[in-house]
Amino acid sequence: MKLSSTGLLLLPVLLSACASDTRAPGASGASTSKTSAGPTCPFFGAENADALITPGEEHFAHLWMLTTDGENAEAYWNAAGDRLVFQRRSAALGIECDRIFLMRPDGPIQQLSSGRGATTCAYFLPGDRAVLYASTQGALDACPPPIDPSEFKNGYFWRVFPEFDVWVQDLASGLARRLTQTFGYDAEATVSPRGDRIVFTSARSGDLELWTSDLEGGDLRQVTDTPGYDGGAFFSHDGKQLVFRSQVFTPGKEQEEIAEAHALLAQWRVRPTNMELQLSDPDGSHRRTLGPLGGASFAPFFFPDDRRVIFASNHHDTGTPRREFDLFAIGVDGKGLERITTSPGFDSFPMFSPDGRWLVFASNRGQRAPGETNLFLAQWR
Repeated sequence: MKLSSTGLLLLPVLLSACASDTRAPGASGASTSKTSAGPTCPFFGAENADALITPGEEHFAHLWMLTTDGENAEAYWNAAGDRLVFQRRSAALGIECDRIFLMRPDGPIQQLSSGRGATTCAYFLPGDRAVLYASTQGALDACPPPIDPSEFKNGYFWRVFPEFDVWVQDLASGLARRLTQTFGYDAEATVSPRGDRIVFTSARSGDLELWTSDLEGGDLRQVTDTPGYDGGAFFSHDGKQLVFRSQVFTPGKEQEEIAEAHALLAQWRVRPTNMELQLSDPDGSHRRTLGPLGGASFAPFFFPDDRRVIFASNHHDTGTPRREFDLFAIGVDGKGLERITTSPGFDSFPMFSPDGRWLVFASNRGQRAPGETNLFLAQWR
């Protein structure tokens, strides 16, 4: 589930809950981008963005801008480390709600999803021959109506459409099939590197919890069972742990805030302003908090050695509302918190390439129009 840049302009934004064969923004014929003293970027049409590395971003040896318009986010690598799937919307190009796109080294970005309904959260399946993503296309052809800004008067929220189901699409044929078919939110699906389980967020129990299934959508197992939203989960590289975001409640105000959360969910909405990172085994056992840090932390992903987690957070922002989101890293033991990005605005949705050489993330830096969120690739050091 992706952020809304409209919400970013209005209130603290987290995450929310992409035209066919469009030429890659900035592509002028060359298939890659190379700095005068650095390596070649592995993606078509990338623009050098070393000038957008800000003081303190010591882990970025080089930086490239992979998209240059619209709202782009949640880019995730394939196992071979040479493709990305991501979600994209651009009113200027007539893409009114998120669609799923493929980025590659040898050609422009390519739309994968059908263009019907809304989509979110794509991820490669083992073998890199298919991707899964959530879509409302089984029930709705049109994009959901936009939120009236006046609805935010009682606080920011994002929508969890009950028509979302998880779909699998074959990359060669383009054929898509439903993996889940339950009314109520099924989305945010990712796959274990071991190739045996999918984890996703579902409202099928009456609350937003984590579930796992086999690769065909069977053998369903509930992972979490605490009040409020649990979601955005990823497996560790050895498949032995999950990291995810979890809604937390103010001590002494739990009953009031849980009642509000249930009332919002009845409207298929979630208020994501207080989120902490959680670790657990894939069955939900041995659950513990990474922190707590306060504010909203989300979009966690394991480092290649599984000893640390990289994530986005606004816990360091002392303003009201908290609009500053940066990337941070923390050990799986909850120690060694390190700030990774310092650019003003929004940095989020980080994911390392399988070999750990590259970090892809979404950022507001280098905007060419208000509300843009673009994908960036950093050479990690």
